[in-house]
Amino acid sequence: MKRSISSVWTYFILIILFFAIIIWMSFSGISIKTGLDDDKDRFSVAMVTDTGGINDRSFNTSSWEGMKEFASRTGSKARYVESVQSSDYYTNIDKLGDENVDLIFGIGFGLADTILKSSGINPELNYAIVDFSYGDDTPDNVSGLVFRAEESSFMVGYIAGMTTKTNAVGFVGGIAGQVISQFEYGYRAGVDYAAKKRGVNIDTKVQYAESFSDSAKGKAIALKMFSDGCDIVFHAAGGVGVGVIEGAKETNNFAIGVDMDQSYLAPKNVLTSAIKNVGKAVDIVSTDLLNGKNIGGKTFSYGLKEGCVGLPDENPNLDKKIYEEAIKIQEEIISGKIFVPYDLETFKEYQKR
Repeated sequence: MKRSISSVWTYFILIILFFAIIIWMSFSGISIKTGLDDDKDRFSVAMVTDTGGINDRSFNTSSWEGMKEFASRTGSKARYVESVQSSDYYTNIDKLGDENVDLIFGIGFGLADTILKSSGINPELNYAIVDFSYGDDTPDNVSGLVFRAEESSFMVGYIAGMTTKTNAVGFVGGIAGQVISQFEYGYRAGVDYAAKKRGVNIDTKVQYAESFSDSAKGKAIALKMFSDGCDIVFHAAGGVGVGVIEGAKETNNFAIGVDMDQSYLAPKNVLTSAIKNVGKAVDIVSTDLLNGKNIGGKTFSYGLKEGCVGLPDENPNLDKKIYEEAIKIQEEIISGKIFVPYDLETFKEYQKR
């Protein structure tokens, strides 16, 4: 009789543990197969990374964090598929289409052609492309998510210009194009804004790695900039930027992170970061579709006003007064008092003002 009671309690405890694990996995945003009939009816979202990979500690990582937050909050399913090379894009997107995912995200402008092709083949599915707009030609089942990254880049440019001791700073871009131009020219304008305030000339060196994953190349570029007199280098280069931060740490200079607060990569050598909260935008769009809103055929723009770009909290490496000045500049950008350029043409216009 005692053995029987003991066995019952053992089974009871195991059952409790089983359901506790299922609940934990669900709230962690982990897709699980329970074998229950309603699992297939749960709303699902998925993303395909660009070649930077899920652990780029930047763009893709931020997107996945936002997707997990959405899944945890709503009880939806979420998953990602990594792309090692650009030739993987279509295969990965097509695979998710076969699984009837409710909303498929392509992370990065490099997937624009693939999303366009897949959305045409599968008009019954919903797609979203991050950092790209098809404009008036946006398909009815596709949403574009773009960011005014130049706004936060202007702010970190101002911080770099006010902080530099050598009056020389750097910018390392990933792959040249419209998206990274926002970071470059917003940053350069912010540096110029600080230079005028200080009454000095500040040299801004610019180089592109033509990669979002080659951290070794990012480090090499940063080391050259530091040896040439720069004491602060801002990157907008995904995984390449990890190398930039390593270069700052090795030479005891400052790097400025991007997309996420990257100070954890080098606590003593990251001055600040230009936040581009892709994850928040992913969460917003996913939530809208789940709630029955029509998100297709549209492009959504996110910036300071929407809280999707900006600065992290105060950093011990950053002078408090300069940080407070940057926050004031944020309000002037939102109000339109400060014009922020996003490409070469608008940068030339900015310089004339």
